[in-house]
Amino acid sequence: MFHILFICVHLRSSAVNFFYYKHSMLAVKSAPEADPAQLSAELANLRAGQRLELLYERLGSRLVASTSFGLQAAVMLKLIHDHAPKIPIVSIDTGFLFPETYRYAEELMEKFPLDYRIYQPTLSAARIQALWGNLWENGKEGADRYALLTKVEPMNRALREIGGDVWISGLRRSHSDTRQDRPFAEQQKRTLKVYPILDWADAQVDLFFHQHQLPRHPLAEQGYVTMGDWHSTKPSEDGTTNGTRFNGEKFECGLHLESNTSDFQI
Repeated sequence: MFHILFICVHLRSSAVNFFYYKHSMLAVKSAPEADPAQLSAELANLRAGQRLELLYERLGSRLVASTSFGLQAAVMLKLIHDHAPKIPIVSIDTGFLFPETYRYAEELMEKFPLDYRIYQPTLSAARIQALWGNLWENGKEGADRYALLTKVEPMNRALREIGGDVWISGLRRSHSDTRQDRPFAEQQKRTLKVYPILDWADAQVDLFFHQHQLPRHPLAEQGYVTMGDWHSTKPSEDGTTNGTRFNGEKFECGLHLESNTSDFQI
């Protein structure tokens, strides 16, 4: 009798769990789609903090932010901390970051206690070099493969595991010529990407650092105007980003370009 009762309870529990699972999946699938053009127009009229508040109010659990712990990382982390602190923040540790970046990351995470998720490539830095050598030295093709292994795949995995399909990034138009025409929101495959400080000029970033007494990346005072991995980033010679990444062959690391990988959502 006990065994029969247990089986009945177990089956009933499984049916209830399946019911909630089924309907939760339907809720995700039926989440309202955001039109990038319309969202861009709305965001354009708001301040950065208001943009984050609107995004969280409207899209909530679909949101994932990212940080590289680079030169301006403190700005976005401060804004998220003040306006939408529940958003999970993904950081990709390629295994090739500057030692100063790792130390700066620890400082910022202590200053802004948020929901940080650190993701790494499925292959270690040592294994990548053992199998393929220094991919970043093999022209654009090698750099693209390196980016796919160490940045794009981990970010795609993060979005999938967290369950986010709206990605908030600190990308700005003034970073480079390749970003001049970016809208505030755009679709990258199955992911909606949003840029709360897209229209901020360098002077506005500097003012924000000063007003809020934010710590600077240690390499900022050594002439670095952009930040990436130690082997493919160098100080600027003329104050611009020209030639500061990947020996001038490209600027984008690959995260803000379509991956051209069919099963990736970015």
